[in-house]
Amino acid sequence: MRKLILKEWLSLDGFTADKNGNLDFFTSNELNKYSDDDILEFMDNIDTILLGRVTYELFVQFWPTATTDIEVIADKLNSTDKIVFSSALKRAPWGKWPDAKIINGEAADEVRKLKAKPGRDMVLWGSISVAQSLIKENLIDEYHLRICPTVIGGGNPLFPTIPGYLNLTLVDHKKYESGLILLHYQPKPAAGL
Repeated sequence: MRKLILKEWLSLDGFTADKNGNLDFFTSNELNKYSDDDILEFMDNIDTILLGRVTYELFVQFWPTATTDIEVIADKLNSTDKIVFSSALKRAPWGKWPDAKIINGEAADEVRKLKAKPGRDMVLWGSISVAQSLIKENLIDEYHLRICPTVIGGGNPLFPTIPGYLNLTLVDHKKYESGLILLHYQPKPAAGL
């Protein structure tokens, strides 16, 4: 069965964006300097990128025209199939690359179907409301969290309020020269399973 991998950038205090919705704390080239090579390698294992509407609108402003001389992952990211979860969009163009597919139903229902199909793994980037809905449904198979050495004092948290604990097992970690840390977790099976 295919896995769904959630890849997120977080502030040290656990936020995906600051109080004004800004992402400035993780967009510096210094933070990305060495981690992009790891993302390029990671992309060999996926064949689908999942996005919410807001993240799609952010990505489409930059990625379709990005080139590998500036962003090492540009060609792989642009050529990978994309699905955008949105009830507002009718089309999701991606520059000269194929359009993203639009799904306007429940993300959880679609992810269950996608996980049952043959193929490589899928990645969900950004897309916090989609991520939170899939976390609540226990549909995330791996969490790849890039922790930035910045405290932003509030904003949008990654994890939703849930009725119990979400216990995770640390599978791998990596420290970068910039102070960025990659933490790779998998959910622990529920007791008795």
